[in-house]
Amino acid sequence: MEEPSEHQGEVVKPENPQTAERKASSEAGKRASSKTAANTGGSVPARKRVTEPRNGSGSSALAAKRSSSSTGSVSSVSVPRRNSIGGLPKKPSISDEKRKAGADSAAGVKGSTEMTRRSLPELRRNSVTSSPRAGVAAKPALGSPVGLGLRTSVSKVDVVKKPLSRPALSVSSSRSVRSSVDSTASSGHGGSSRRMVLQASSPSVVRSPSVSSGSRAGSLSSTATSIDRSSSLSRRRKVGTPDTRDSRFIVLPQVDNKANDDVRLDLRGHRVRSLNASGLNLSSNLEFVYLRDNLLSTLDGVEILTRVKVLDLSFNDFKGPGFEPLENCKVLQQLYLAGNQITSLASLPQLPNLEFLSVAQNKLKSLTMASQPRLQVLAASKNRISTLKGFPYLPVLEHLRVEENPILKMPHLEAASILLVGPTLKKYNDRDLSREEMALAKRYPAQTALCIRDGWEFGRPEQAAESTFRFLAEKWKDHIPPGFLLKEASIDKPSEEDVCHCHFTVIPDGAVSVDSPLVLKYQWFSGDKTLSNFVSIPDATGEIYWPKHDDIGKILKVECTPCLGETEYPSIFAVSPAVSRGSGIPKVVTLEVHGELVEGSIIKGCAKVAWCGGTPGKGVASWLRRKWNSSPVVIAGAEDEEYLLTLDDVDSSLVFMYTPVTEEGAKGEPQYKYTDFIKAAPPSVSNVRIVGDVVEGNTIKGVGDYFGGREGPSKFEWLRENKSAGDFLLVSAGTSEYTLAKEDVGQCLAFVYIPINFEGQEGKSLSARSPVVKQAPPKVTNVKIIGDLRENSKVTATGIVTGGTEGSSRVQWFKTYSSTLDENSLEALSSSKIAKAFRIPLGAVGCYIVAKYTPMTPDGDYGEPAFVISDRAVETLPPSLNFLSIIGDYSEGGILTASYGYVGGHEGKSIYNWYLHEVDGDVGSSIPGVTGLQYRITKEAIGKFISFQCTPVRDDGVVADLRICMGQERIRPGSPRLLSLRIIGNAVEGTMLNVEKKYWGGEEGDSTYRWFRTSSDGTQSEIMGATMESYTPSLDDIGFFISVSCEPVRCDWARGPMVVSEQIGPIIPGIPKCHFLEFLGSFMEGKCLKFNAVYSGGERGECTNEWFRVKENGLREKISCCDFLNLTLEDIGVCIELLYNPVRKDGIKGSPKRIVSDVISPADPMGIELIVPNCCEGTELVPIKKYFGGHEGAGEYIWYRTKNKLEGSALLDISNASDVVICGRDLTYTPSLIDVESYLALYWVPTRADGKCGEPLISLCSSPVSPAPPIVSNVRLIELSSGIYSGDGVYFGGYEGESLFSWYRENNEGTIELIEGANSKTYKVTDSDYNCRILFGYTPVRSDLVVGELRLSDPTDIVLPELPYVEMLALTGKAVEGDVLTAVEVIPNSEAQQHVWNKYKKEIRYQWFCSSEVGDYDPLPNQCSCSYKVRLEDIGRRLKCECVVTDVFGRTGDVVYIETTPVLPGIPRIQKLEIEGRGFHTNLYAVRGIYNGGKEGKSRIQWLRSMVGSPDLISIPGINLQAYPKLIFLLFQWFERLVAIYTPVREDGVEGQSISVSTEPIAVEPDVIREVKQNLDLGSVKFEVLCDKDQNSKKISTVGTYERRILEVNKKRVKVVKPATKTSFPTTEIRGSYAPPFHVELFRNDQHRLKIVVDSENEADLMVHSRHIRDVIVLVVRGFAQRFNSTSLNSLLKIET
Repeated sequence: MEEPSEHQGEVVKPENPQTAERKASSEAGKRASSKTAANTGGSVPARKRVTEPRNGSGSSALAAKRSSSSTGSVSSVSVPRRNSIGGLPKKPSISDEKRKAGADSAAGVKGSTEMTRRSLPELRRNSVTSSPRAGVAAKPALGSPVGLGLRTSVSKVDVVKKPLSRPALSVSSSRSVRSSVDSTASSGHGGSSRRMVLQASSPSVVRSPSVSSGSRAGSLSSTATSIDRSSSLSRRRKVGTPDTRDSRFIVLPQVDNKANDDVRLDLRGHRVRSLNASGLNLSSNLEFVYLRDNLLSTLDGVEILTRVKVLDLSFNDFKGPGFEPLENCKVLQQLYLAGNQITSLASLPQLPNLEFLSVAQNKLKSLTMASQPRLQVLAASKNRISTLKGFPYLPVLEHLRVEENPILKMPHLEAASILLVGPTLKKYNDRDLSREEMALAKRYPAQTALCIRDGWEFGRPEQAAESTFRFLAEKWKDHIPPGFLLKEASIDKPSEEDVCHCHFTVIPDGAVSVDSPLVLKYQWFSGDKTLSNFVSIPDATGEIYWPKHDDIGKILKVECTPCLGETEYPSIFAVSPAVSRGSGIPKVVTLEVHGELVEGSIIKGCAKVAWCGGTPGKGVASWLRRKWNSSPVVIAGAEDEEYLLTLDDVDSSLVFMYTPVTEEGAKGEPQYKYTDFIKAAPPSVSNVRIVGDVVEGNTIKGVGDYFGGREGPSKFEWLRENKSAGDFLLVSAGTSEYTLAKEDVGQCLAFVYIPINFEGQEGKSLSARSPVVKQAPPKVTNVKIIGDLRENSKVTATGIVTGGTEGSSRVQWFKTYSSTLDENSLEALSSSKIAKAFRIPLGAVGCYIVAKYTPMTPDGDYGEPAFVISDRAVETLPPSLNFLSIIGDYSEGGILTASYGYVGGHEGKSIYNWYLHEVDGDVGSSIPGVTGLQYRITKEAIGKFISFQCTPVRDDGVVADLRICMGQERIRPGSPRLLSLRIIGNAVEGTMLNVEKKYWGGEEGDSTYRWFRTSSDGTQSEIMGATMESYTPSLDDIGFFISVSCEPVRCDWARGPMVVSEQIGPIIPGIPKCHFLEFLGSFMEGKCLKFNAVYSGGERGECTNEWFRVKENGLREKISCCDFLNLTLEDIGVCIELLYNPVRKDGIKGSPKRIVSDVISPADPMGIELIVPNCCEGTELVPIKKYFGGHEGAGEYIWYRTKNKLEGSALLDISNASDVVICGRDLTYTPSLIDVESYLALYWVPTRADGKCGEPLISLCSSPVSPAPPIVSNVRLIELSSGIYSGDGVYFGGYEGESLFSWYRENNEGTIELIEGANSKTYKVTDSDYNCRILFGYTPVRSDLVVGELRLSDPTDIVLPELPYVEMLALTGKAVEGDVLTAVEVIPNSEAQQHVWNKYKKEIRYQWFCSSEVGDYDPLPNQCSCSYKVRLEDIGRRLKCECVVTDVFGRTGDVVYIETTPVLPGIPRIQKLEIEGRGFHTNLYAVRGIYNGGKEGKSRIQWLRSMVGSPDLISIPGINLQAYPKLIFLLFQWFERLVAIYTPVREDGVEGQSISVSTEPIAVEPDVIREVKQNLDLGSVKFEVLCDKDQNSKKISTVGTYERRILEVNKKRVKVVKPATKTSFPTTEIRGSYAPPFHVELFRNDQHRLKIVVDSENEADLMVHSRHIRDVIVLVVRGFAQRFNSTSLNSLLKIET
């Protein structure tokens, strides 16, 4: 038997490799023993080789020393082995000691019973602690990497005989018992327990491992009786297999299970001091090396083991460091270093295949080591580990054990382990991970594991984010440049394909001045969840990163490198949570519009989209146009990202709207981007051209495409070419149209387009040149059509041609269906020709004739064509035929064709008919179905004449006379022949074959037939007598081919050619049949049925038969396929059907034959067997009986109870016995307490269903009825009064002794704990029981001290203290608008309530209500505090406050409320008054504030302006609105402030205190200021303006009523000049200085208008192109006026209201 550690696929639990090591040691002993036996020549029994591995001459000295003290002792115990993963040595159980005792059963039972009775309370306490319910199933025993240990039941108390160097543990110590049971709770029962008994009973010395415990310590059946029962049960259990073990077990390295001595070295306990010692024989071929229990202190020499897989160095003298030689062991899978003096693992190299590492029972202070990429199990129990600093990266670790280490004092160490290891961790300290700890680990920030490895003190999760940042900041203090502080280092929660920002905030600390700017460089990395194996992401060097699909589940890391000047400092980092899967809903990150905002330019909207896991698709783009002070309007057709600015967009702002859409159809939220206002382009014109024919007398027009805002009064000029001078002369101006005159013939014209926009700005002119003006073409008049307008008549077109000598004029003829000439409805009848005559075709009938006359001169010039239409439509001729004939072959099958000539308009649906005539000249009979011009002669026409009749019909329905054409000869019949011949039927013997043929050639007569038989070699012979159309193959035809010949014969004895059919065959035999079938045998239960069948149909083959059971409902049930059928009980009352399938020898099956039997009758009833099994109290007793004879009926059963065991005749005569009592008359019987220790007998009379009885049978049980084990049911508890409970239950199982009672409390997590001192049937709750459930425990004890299992009652409801309540509620404050009401609760004075309020009160919730118009109260949303500020809406209504108290247990008390009187309005006032708006003088300003004090009435707002440097406020007349329009008047000051005075007024007229607010200084737009300064520096400037023509008119001025003027402004005066024209000189309309009353008037409703007022008689109403120009003019006038005489602002500027 090989080492268990070398088994392939061995399923083990790596947390306990102690048992594996012990078994490995045992296996090594077996080899040594077997070798010794072979060397000495003696034979060793098989059992002795297993149980005595160290006994023999070949044993080592150490083994002999250990076994010498106990040799020959019957009660000897095995020497304990040390645990290689840090577990305590286990004590052998009491049951093992009992087995070793052997024959001392009487004394042993008594002693065991007393010990069990003493240990019952302790066992009960341990069982409840480990499980919330009694009776927990035992788990399988755990294996190890090197084998499986021996197993036994855990319900016994373990005892271990310690070595002399360690003190022994007391058996009577309850603490020791609990520790032993708890430490072995995860082990299981095993089949090796019985083997352990045999070994212990042997007088030989046995070196065996300590026995691992089996079931959970929660079993309460550990009395003397239960021990015996569990012992017998354990003997029936088998060794656990991988399929029966816990599903949480893992598979350790699969190593060769057939390793021989060449690859294996076992020197355990040989006191080896060095690996380089002579005789050690280390080689590179070794794969399994066991060197535990030696004196090794260094690993020098282990580097030779390059192929080792399992290396056991436990319990040596290693202290470390010095593990570097292990670096050569690349394939090492399991390494055991337990039980040494190792203080550090820092020198342990990275072993790429290491999967199991045990370093238990050492002196390690930390687990710092190299990363182990494949390590799955790490056992580090019983060390001095006090920190997690330097914890290695173990990416696949599943099991971690750190029991009995100082670090266990760290709170939430399990959560920290989860963070350090990652998601692969499954078990911690030999148990599954706690859900609470797993949930707690998720609350820590991502960088926690890195901080723990660097020494951060693990703290609470709510403080971890700030604490880890401070830890890292302190660590990075040398990474930050001097003079700076790190304020933030974090990463947003990353999501697939969504933008992820990193945040590194480094600010100056103010202590040191820094000249150079601080630059931060970034680099993104991705790694696994263990925060290791980070790989840099190419090109990810910015503040943001878009996680890809491959990044899902990975951790992102950003390294930030600070750079100050040329100095680059060490990097800092931030770590993100795992990248989550995207939502699939895209979203827009940024939205920009690029392009010049000028009319005619193309702008483009650019969106940066986060697709969030969706497939990038084409987003939905649209453009909207927003005019000033209006809502955006969608631009139709603008649905692309690019948009061409048009005239409609000028002075408007565009809105680019973009909605991202994925390929899957998911839409994101739309985003908007506003542009500035679009400016008009400079005026220009393109595509200037001349429209119209350049022919004398025509009017031509010059056109062009204007561009550049709204077009104004553009200028147009026409010029004629002057060939003599080589230039052009102006012939017309001011209009775009021109009529060509005679003077223009032979000359070219030019059209000039000068674009001018609406503001008067003139653009670059553009011209177009016409071709040479042509002379007028020839013309025709008085066009006529002469001739007869009938079908096929000739007509002529005539006309008078003017415009020179007529040349080759052309005429084209048309037709039309309308009497009115319409050129679009003409259909050409001819091409354009010189000939004037035309013959009317048939197609013109019914139409009007139109002639197109095109005049032409001799030199080829043509004039405009003239059209003339006939005065009536063309008439047609009557329909008629000019000939009629029949051509074709006059024989059967021939085709005859009729032809004719039709005249007289358009032929309609003429009528055709074909007739048959017996003799030439008779009326004849019509041939049905033939209405065309062709006829195929059929058989019916033979010997007859044929005629064709045609009735011509015009398309207008006019019918002409009938015409008849007679055939020249009679129809002849065709030559007889066969078109097809074949045989119909199956080539099977006895099946009729028929002839199928198709005859042609007149009436068929008696055609002749001959049948032939052809063999396989081609020999053919005629079948005599077969001359009919059908033939049936006989036996002689089998294997031959059959064919038939036919000679067609017409009725007039004319013969055709003979035709032979294709052969059919070969003929095969017929279908086999069964002619007779019958049953043989009797139709009774128990009989055998057979059958007789008569077969025919060739040589009989293997025929088959099937038996069926036919039920009353007709259903058939197949029984068998044998040659006979034994009738059973199921066949009674039904019929048997036999189905016989005849089969020929060649396998061909015939039709099945079936017969049905009579109904099967039952046999006589009889009892075959009756056995009464062993009985137990309370267990239903079911006898074992066998009945035969039809369906069994209700037999007679009598149960007898007797104290004596009856046999023979006494049993047969049991009914007459004196000490026998009848205890039951049913088939089953449940023994009760009275039946215990008595025998039970059953008397049975077998009875058939129809009442017929058989011979009775009697049976007696072999042993008396045994008592049932003690159990208790219906365990419950009753609340006697508040806080006092009583427990009870129903006992069963013999007479009850002193049963045990206990009480437990169960917390919210489901953990149940024993309540100390509570051992009676009643219990009073304490403060510790609050928020828990109470359970009552009942442990039944029989009178003979047999203890049953603990049963717990159902838990009570959660025990809670008295509910806190509020005695009353009071309010502070007044029910006046704006005042604050506060609710104050009054607590009862009772001691209980004071205690509850002080200790268990959690929160007080408030809700405010307001009365409605109908008197009900409606809740006020978001008003859930104790205070409430009375609002405007509450005036006149009542308020109510409800108060609810909630305790720490989540309970809510009764609602307490208080109501107010109707709310009164407050004094009107305004709060938080401010003016919104800022910037330049053209912006919009509005006053905003919060009004309080009833419903607001007509509050007053007064706007004023103040001059900078002046305390005076100047009122703005006509403005009292809350929103103030554009401040046009501010043009006359460089800087001003705007002041608003707000006087709140309540609805009833009550006024509050006025509040004022002012703006910051308001500046004029920079563009305006710059232009004004330039003009003032010039000292004189001219502006082009528009002036109203009729200033005295009261009409509304329009664009057409304004004329162009020049406004001249200089330092001394201002004047308006009318510019010169072609007929006048410049004229000054207004002139004046800046002396008063000079001023400028503006208009609020028109930003392009101003009025210059010199005095009452001289004023000019002017219009400019834009607001900008108006502002510049006014500011320039203001600047010159102030320099002239310091004119005040108020006198200089007036604003029309």
